[in-house]
Amino acid sequence: MFLKIINKKFALIAALALMSLTLLSACQSTEDKSSKQNIAPTPEQKSTTFSPRAENKYLTQAQAFKRSARVSKVSYALHFELTGDESFSATSIINFELNDNSEPLTVDLSEAHIASLVINGKAVIKERLNKSYNNWFITLPAEQLNKGANTVTVNFTRKHSTNGEGLHRFKDPVDDKVYLYSHFEPAAAQQMFALFDQPDLKATFEMTVSAPKDWTVFSATKESKVSGQGEVNIWHFPKSQKLSPYNFSLHAGPYRMWQDNSGKYPLRLFARQSVAKQITPKHWFTYTQQGFEFFDDYFAIDYPFKKYDQVLVPDFLYGAMENAAAVTFAEGSFLTNGEMSQSRRQRLASVIMHEMAHQWFGNLATMKWWNGLWLNESFAAFMATLATSEATEFDHAWRSFYAHGKQSAYRADQRITTHPIEVPVPSSKNAFDNIDAITYSKGASVLNQLRYLLGKKTFQQGIRLYLKENAYKNAELDDFIDSLAKASGKDLSQWQQKWLYQAGVNTIEANYQCAEGKISSFELLQSADISQPTLREQKVQIALFKAKKPGFDLTKKIAVIYQGEKTAVEALIGVSCPDLVYPNYQDWAFVKVNLDKRSFNTTKQYLAQIQDPLLRSMLWQSLWDSVRDGKLALNEYLTVALANAPLEQDYTTLGQVLGQIASAKVYLNKALGNQHDYVKDIAQQLEEITWQSTRSHSDNKNMQRRWFSSYLNFAHTKPALDNLYKLLTGQHSLANLSINQDIRWDIIAQLSRYNHTKSAELIAQELTLDSSDTGEKSAIYAQAIAPSAKVKTDWLAKIQQENSDMPFSKLRTAMSALYPSEQNHFNEQTATQRMNSLLSIDKNNGPVFMRSYSNLIPATCNKASLARLDKAVNELTDLSAGTKRSLLIKQQEDKRCLMIKHKITI
Repeated sequence: MFLKIINKKFALIAALALMSLTLLSACQSTEDKSSKQNIAPTPEQKSTTFSPRAENKYLTQAQAFKRSARVSKVSYALHFELTGDESFSATSIINFELNDNSEPLTVDLSEAHIASLVINGKAVIKERLNKSYNNWFITLPAEQLNKGANTVTVNFTRKHSTNGEGLHRFKDPVDDKVYLYSHFEPAAAQQMFALFDQPDLKATFEMTVSAPKDWTVFSATKESKVSGQGEVNIWHFPKSQKLSPYNFSLHAGPYRMWQDNSGKYPLRLFARQSVAKQITPKHWFTYTQQGFEFFDDYFAIDYPFKKYDQVLVPDFLYGAMENAAAVTFAEGSFLTNGEMSQSRRQRLASVIMHEMAHQWFGNLATMKWWNGLWLNESFAAFMATLATSEATEFDHAWRSFYAHGKQSAYRADQRITTHPIEVPVPSSKNAFDNIDAITYSKGASVLNQLRYLLGKKTFQQGIRLYLKENAYKNAELDDFIDSLAKASGKDLSQWQQKWLYQAGVNTIEANYQCAEGKISSFELLQSADISQPTLREQKVQIALFKAKKPGFDLTKKIAVIYQGEKTAVEALIGVSCPDLVYPNYQDWAFVKVNLDKRSFNTTKQYLAQIQDPLLRSMLWQSLWDSVRDGKLALNEYLTVALANAPLEQDYTTLGQVLGQIASAKVYLNKALGNQHDYVKDIAQQLEEITWQSTRSHSDNKNMQRRWFSSYLNFAHTKPALDNLYKLLTGQHSLANLSINQDIRWDIIAQLSRYNHTKSAELIAQELTLDSSDTGEKSAIYAQAIAPSAKVKTDWLAKIQQENSDMPFSKLRTAMSALYPSEQNHFNEQTATQRMNSLLSIDKNNGPVFMRSYSNLIPATCNKASLARLDKAVNELTDLSAGTKRSLLIKQQEDKRCLMIKHKITI
């Protein structure tokens, strides 16, 4: 009954909107009526080569470009009826010009129930409508289209999505309040309204929204009016700037709102009411203001979208999304119970900067098709690091980028699945196939080394020129390169070819000789993997160090542009023979470094005495790379690491080292098993070192938290688990360490992971104290990680169930917990079933699901596991591109694990 009432009001508003737009269209048509009459094409005008769009939900690049060649001047007038129920009603009014009406035209709309379709004032009868709509797109007949101005109106209802795409609905388990938010990238706007869902058909968006009285609604523009109408409010949003559809958004619900109007642009922050206490608005507004000051100056173009909203949302698929003027952030990454740690504050600042950079580079100037997505993301990752380092308290941001993002890029670029930075994207289905560390961090690194190669000011001038020339337009890579070439006066075609269209990472090594205490010859050697043989040009700094007691002296530093296999460095001849040479000092280049023999031995012996934190970080990385490359035994690395890690006083570098040690422990668990005497000894040492270091850093909260987090990961013996239990229950305490709700769940998960007798009881008890969405997911994680064959089998069945009622975000949580490395035997028990069902799981689920499910592809570091993976690679040829890629990565990582295993010398 309620739905019928809503539909009557909905129909009235839609009719009024259609009437006003029809009158407007008529006024605009008086100049050239003859060119805009509804004249059906003659048989001669109809293309003999017309091929209908493929009957599936994805749009190919060829189809998109064909459509954008015909369509222009697009604008949308949208109306939504939001009630909080599982479905919503809407009207899409699409105004556009068509330069060729000889063929049908498609409009995207996913899985909707269409109540009516009106094309240029003529309603489509129901029988024709049923034939025109295939659940993915509407086909508009050529004979009903005008050459010139057209208006198409679609009235429909649709279910809200629950997988993080389209118009997502979330019901808060704490207070039963309903929240909505949208996510469209790459092509999910069609899950919310009818449109041309492709990035190169930019449009303006005007919108009205009917919503419950206690809701707040926000979008790409600030509301111009809110008018009451019975039990609802009608929100009016004025016409936006020209945007690609994936940059538009709609968010609605009883959100808590904070405001800050102290700066140049009005800022708002939104979150669910039940999590409001887990947010510190001061952090958000401080970093946001700092970002605007930096970007306005750097780009020399004021922020184009007038106001700036940020909203934390549940069940989000990614870290954040750069919707124009209404950015979404994943709650899980940014909610905190208690004081935010330094690393989390830095991550918040960095992500705010990343999404803000997109407002210019991505929203103002936008890629033409999804093959340009890398440039959006690479540039935002580069600018985020630059802005964070220069505009916030985190002036060490480039060191953090080196330790984390850049290392992910190096690893990805050495995989069998590596790819050029710029790759073809055949259809919207493939838009995210290659969204990885190469897209983000390698691209950012390449832009950074280009900045050094061209000069910082010249690079900035090129960026400003690009944005100025492509504002509110769509652009391609050549446009970007041309702007940099104009600013620098250099031909960048070879740089573009070698860096953007060729995959792989190069390695450099210093090759030098000394005589009578002086360097007699010095050259840089550059090499490449045989599968990716491209050699490149880069600018680096070579640094020479001499040991002293204690520490090291920097004795010489020079900048060099190298290329080809060998580059002689004559300027170093005659310089005092060094104890340590590092040929990528201060990390200008995207290149791996092989230490020469003398420098390698110096590093192993004196690592903790290197004063420069970035250099020390890079030397730590050289040691870990040597393990992964099969040049250094894992046990030798651990000897160095366990001796030096407790001496590390730099917060960022400590996080990097503890991450490497955790990865080393995973390799040990898989390669030797957690019952091996050496593995048990290392596990005991890690437990003791991390606990003692936690206690010894009570005067430094950030360092203490970092050590305690590692202790939580390594605690496994009965005394350690009992210690965690006592910290949880208040029987023990640590000076300056607050056991907040986040840490409570982490402790409970670790107790469950190692089968503590109280773990099941603790999970149930904690859920009564924390019934939030985060609490429910934390409980799922703690349940799924338990070392029980039945638990694993039951959760696997839920994950593999077709059309599961459980929200994807919770299934994803279970997937991440199911098989920790010390539970390899449980992993093996269902390995055959998971591999045999992989093809059917892949066919029954989309790429979003499979990106998480790929973690369950079994790889257990033994000959049988590798044989199983080899067989799957050879036989499962019909897997989707993304899942095939995941399978190949698992195969390569299993080979690496076996190589590391065979290198161990104990």
